[in-house]
Amino acid sequence: MHLTVVTRDPAAVQAEVKAAFLAMFPNADPAFVGRFFGWAIDCFSGNHRDYQAVDARYHDFEHTLQGTLCLTRLLRGRHSAGAEPRLSERMFQLALAAILFHDTGYLKKRGDAEGTGAKYTVTHVNRSAQFTGQFLSEKGFRPSDVQAVQNMISCTGVSAALDAIPFQSEIEKIAGLCLATSDLLGQMAAEDYVDKLPVLFAEFAEAASYTKDQTSFVAGFSSAEDLIRKTPDFWEKIVRVKLDRDFAGVHVFLNDPYPSGPNPYFERIEANLARVRERL
Repeated sequence: MHLTVVTRDPAAVQAEVKAAFLAMFPNADPAFVGRFFGWAIDCFSGNHRDYQAVDARYHDFEHTLQGTLCLTRLLRGRHSAGAEPRLSERMFQLALAAILFHDTGYLKKRGDAEGTGAKYTVTHVNRSAQFTGQFLSEKGFRPSDVQAVQNMISCTGVSAALDAIPFQSEIEKIAGLCLATSDLLGQMAAEDYVDKLPVLFAEFAEAASYTKDQTSFVAGFSSAEDLIRKTPDFWEKIVRVKLDRDFAGVHVFLNDPYPSGPNPYFERIEANLARVRERL
């Protein structure tokens, strides 16, 4: 496994998704991959009838593609490991829809000229689930499939109450945990993660100003330097706990070779944290 796919290039990530799907289900039709990517690209680039192009600078479409690439690799690794319950073709499709649309809550409606979509940071998970529910329903998805995608998106909340999410099956929950894991690992392993931390702080500051809720996590940083200083502890004391406990340690399926090999995403994150410590 390597991390050299250019996540600024939707076609490159799409090719990886298609290859993984065919490796898992060699007799299946992968046409949905291009269709789902096309939908997501339209939404994030301003071609949706009701929404503008994404203008959040950290939670942009590349952020979505980073998570999509990681999720694809994780699901493929889990499949290769023979883990039970098995992931079906349909659940793979729904998981792909969920990761591609999990941050649509940052999109602003047409006519919304105030600030950027970062102002919706605190509410973006619910907004994403609502947006996706309406979008997929209009595309003819069954209500149970729409619910599955919304449940997976709900797993990505900073303080998501996983026990309160009405999962319809065990594999649906596992797919949601894989998605939430990939959302965290995909961004923190990015080559430019450290350089973009000031941009992330700017999003948090905008959200804090918009919500005026000083108890929210977005109000927990006094400056970009403060956020950078707290990033190693964020990984070690919060993210690692969520990955191992809340998300059932599914990150192990990224180990190469499985099960005892190194996790390339963890290695890249540790390298990023080393850069942070050097700066400090």
